Amino acid sequence: MSASAAAPHSQGGSGRALVTGGAGFIGSHLVDHLLTEGWEVVVLDDFSSGRLANLPDHPSLRVMVGDVRDGAAVRQASAGCSVIFHLAAVVGVRRVVADPLRTIGVAVHGTEQVLDAALARRARVVLASTSEVYGLSDALPFQPDGLLVLGPPTVRRWAYALAKALDEQLLFAYRERGLEGVVLRYFNTYGPRQESAGYAGVVAVFCAAAAAGRPLLVHGDGRQTRCFCYVEDTVRATYRAAVEPAAEGNVFNLGTTEEVTIRELAQEVVALAERPLEVRFVPFAEVFGPDFQDPPRRLPDTRRAEEVLAFRPQTPLREGLARTLAWARAQHVLAGGS
Repeated sequence: MSASAAAPHSQGGSGRALVTGGAGFIGSHLVDHLLTEGWEVVVLDDFSSGRLANLPDHPSLRVMVGDVRDGAAVRQASAGCSVIFHLAAVVGVRRVVADPLRTIGVAVHGTEQVLDAALARRARVVLASTSEVYGLSDALPFQPDGLLVLGPPTVRRWAYALAKALDEQLLFAYRERGLEGVVLRYFNTYGPRQESAGYAGVVAVFCAAAAAGRPLLVHGDGRQTRCFCYVEDTVRATYRAAVEPAAEGNVFNLGTTEEVTIRELAQEVVALAERPLEVRFVPFAEVFGPDFQDPPRRLPDTRRAEEVLAFRPQTPLREGLARTLAWARAQHVLAGGS
């Protein structure tokens, strides 16, 4: 391995990195962090959900428009890169339910192209996975090496989880050929730039509704719990996964361990909005169809991330929500709202 490829895998190194899906929510924050750390960055994005406005005008940043399933585009984008952060994916439960074939194709075929290119470049891959892979498991808190309990393949909701679980299997299979790889399972990352057009995470949807003075729509009875992690905390750990030698070959859960019901989350956003807003409860079947399944709880065990990646989320939920709501209000004004 060349010195330029080896250096970023040690503490504090810099080099050139590829971020697939880098114009998206987490990807663009990661790009900002990499540039601050002195890296050259290449972004590969098809802009199906990412936005050019999310990215800075920076001399060390190159943006390529392309599909991660296009092997030639991935090989071109990864030239000279010592690390590939693979974040490209079909984002949002509604998109998954509406088009499971694209969801599976982008995840599985796209990941194959990334892993092939990384093996040829001798680059480390940091693979963004998801808490969705735990499915309906009730073995809480979820362990990185714990069992995955997914629903039946006849239920479209599980297309994303199944595809991401296969992505993880692919990465570990490629490690047997000499690839360096790390798997990060994100738990409900939220913050500014998250899409809020109905496909996004619940925090983005609630904040956009509050900014516009619309009702906050809670799916189901709102008693399901999630653990929300602010994007800057997620990004710091994602970066550490690339530069920490001991991270290689591991699976990490990235999220807080503070469970919050969706009902409580809605009430917190209403309180921060300081305006009268309705919280309306909508049956899952009305939104996603009659066979939709939703896990009642999601709680990660993050001890491995704490020990290896020094992962300690620093942003309290109320502070992160306030920042996200302020961003949503600014976006509402830019779009012509009042």
